[in-house]
Amino acid sequence: MAQNIYDQPTFFEGYSKLPRSVEGLDGATEWPAMRALLPPLAGLDIADLGCGYGWFCRFAAGEGARSVLGIDLSERMLDRARAEGVSASMRYERGDLDRLELPAAAFDLVYSSLALHYVEDAGRLLAEIHRSLKPGGRLVFSTEHPIYMAPSRPGFTSDGEGRRIWPLDRYLVEGPRTTDWLADGVIKHHRTLGTTLNLLIAAGFRLDHVEEFCPTEAQIAARPELEEERDRPMFLLVAATR
Repeated sequence: MAQNIYDQPTFFEGYSKLPRSVEGLDGATEWPAMRALLPPLAGLDIADLGCGYGWFCRFAAGEGARSVLGIDLSERMLDRARAEGVSASMRYERGDLDRLELPAAAFDLVYSSLALHYVEDAGRLLAEIHRSLKPGGRLVFSTEHPIYMAPSRPGFTSDGEGRRIWPLDRYLVEGPRTTDWLADGVIKHHRTLGTTLNLLIAAGFRLDHVEEFCPTEAQIAARPELEEERDRPMFLLVAATR
């Protein structure tokens, strides 16, 4: 079973203060790039894996999706999502992405934001997603970029000339990474970029778009602290078709 870090009070309290928690999709720097990968949502049957507060579920319902299923391991997240409002086309379920079983050929779109790096067996999950999509269905997801996740001690340092350095090590050693982010002992699962893409291909997906996300010039102008994101990719964005 996956680590249920989001139900730990310290982690949940810290997460609730992040811009993406307070402002929703507009507080996520990568959202415009993710939105550009989506098909028109009206009339679609959609699953959101790792739905969190349900921001995307509510967005999809507002865009006219026929049905939206939000799945998350965290009861705290699901309670918050339900408290924000539900509609006849939306429902939420608790589920562990490491053990998830989905109905066959049920969805036109599976969406997932920053959840795949918590999954130990990504190959099994991607095969399950492929099975759950209708022919021609789409998968759109983001995950932490492996360059961001790989270091044993993530965090910028400086060299002797004051240049900002991302200390990459153990990139080709795949497996769990334990970091202290919002709480101690957060477990993520590092895979190389090649492994992630090959798992998608092995599951039967056609790759449509792969993006090593970087904020736009306009985003950096509005939030100068984003300038450091040019020194290493933080997120990997992928769109694929069944």
